[in-house]
Amino acid sequence: MKRNILSLLVLCALMACDNSDDNETKDMTYPKIKTEGIVAVPIDCDTYKRGDVIPFNYLFTDDVELGNYNIEIHQNFDHHSHSTTIVECEMDEKKDPVNPWRYEQDFYIPAGNQSFTARHDIAIPTDIDTGDYHFEIRVTDHVGWQQLHAVSIKITE
Repeated sequence: MKRNILSLLVLCALMACDNSDDNETKDMTYPKIKTEGIVAVPIDCDTYKRGDVIPFNYLFTDDVELGNYNIEIHQNFDHHSHSTTIVECEMDEKKDPVNPWRYEQDFYIPAGNQSFTARHDIAIPTDIDTGDYHFEIRVTDHVGWQQLHAVSIKITE
């Protein structure tokens, strides 16, 4: 009887130590937002006019699988920073927003992609405040790791 109990305990211990998940690749790295090999748009200090289009173009990569991405545009009239680049752009005087532009859109990346080039034309409204804006790009991989890239742009008359 003691032998059966001991055998049962050893068998349970071995089953508890099953490492079947170790054979699968675990995604432990952030996705990347790349500018190499493409004409990345927008970049820091780009200027656009109200009523024009921002031709968005960036490359996303991940070692296992990408998930989705998000584009956000918001006013920077108070000169706050997101500190993802070291470029300093010439800024307008600080001001209070009256009719600032706020854009936010989520985009799906088809399953199985380790690389994806995202392209969109984003129309700039004609009735928004001119001035300094942040253009933020967030890419998330299939398990939730996220990378952020923020650039400063300017909207003029």
